[in-house]
Amino acid sequence: MAQATWRSASDASTGSAADASAATEVPEIVEGTGTLASDALAGSAADASAATEVAEIVEGTGTLASDALAGSAADASAATEVPELVEGTGTPASDALAGSAADASAATEVPEPVEGTGPRSFAFVAGSTGFRVEDVTDHYALIALQGPEARGILSSTPGVEITGTALDELGYYAWTEGTFDEAPLFVARTGYTGEDGYELMIPTARAAALWDAALAAGADRGLVPCGLAARDTLRLEAGMPLYGHELSRDIVPAQAGLGRVVAVDKESFVGKDGLSSGPADAPVLVGLVSEGRRAGRAGYAVLHGDDTVGEITSGALSPTLGHPVAMAFVAPAASELGTELTIDVRGTRIPATVTALPFYRRNA
Repeated sequence: MAQATWRSASDASTGSAADASAATEVPEIVEGTGTLASDALAGSAADASAATEVAEIVEGTGTLASDALAGSAADASAATEVPELVEGTGTPASDALAGSAADASAATEVPEPVEGTGPRSFAFVAGSTGFRVEDVTDHYALIALQGPEARGILSSTPGVEITGTALDELGYYAWTEGTFDEAPLFVARTGYTGEDGYELMIPTARAAALWDAALAAGADRGLVPCGLAARDTLRLEAGMPLYGHELSRDIVPAQAGLGRVVAVDKESFVGKDGLSSGPADAPVLVGLVSEGRRAGRAGYAVLHGDDTVGEITSGALSPTLGHPVAMAFVAPAASELGTELTIDVRGTRIPATVTALPFYRRNA
């Protein structure tokens, strides 16, 4: 099974669909067609346990730092996501939200822009000399092609020519160059789904053509469109933190289980002082698993007995595992594996057990 989605330029902010049962997503108009991309719907949950192929367009993103990556519509039994409507506005109004088919009349949430994104990202070079930073965000689009068949699909996409490191030699988190119908193409073996895949950055004028070519090339391999809520479910199952949820300017890497990515033994680097400024009892990120069908969502309280010890950052009913999973920041004393906690789900205490991350690991 495979999926893809098209999103507009301002969807490069986090815009996570953490609560698919509450938010309604706005459909999207495919550029140049004047029609809704209504085929980019969440797919069947029947193949939830199988590897999922995914392709996604994030129009107007200029970097791979965008969190708007492709995902799996494995949770289609709970929520049907559709792509986005607001195009070319450059405002956070077009951030994708999970669409609940059962609650289509619910008010659509418009999230605030994520701090540190957009023009403010360049504030650190203010007053510097010797170089110039140009924001070319609106000139590029990003397509995320995800899943174990991604390499074969990309290799067989008409018009794609890799001019740098060959795809079969490209390592994880490495990049190469190429062209699509003579337009420059940046290819990175990255993504935020927990699956293998590639992100393709191309000038916006050629994005729709590349999108169509990739979908056609993957048709016989099960490639279909998918939306952001599906991607969010996949990255949660893979235990991957998302900015605005498990990551922020107020969270040091060690709290989120990312201490290994910082070379603290270096004599000096930007931010080193901040790594040691947090309190010793700062909350830490844990995985939580529950039984039943009710999942804890971002912002729900986590309790140990009658004491509130933390808060859910991301949660969903896992289609792959068949039970609720969540990530939460909790007090260190409540973070030991096997600790029995409860989640306050709209006034009902739902038992949850601290477990190791990730919840799901793909076959190598």
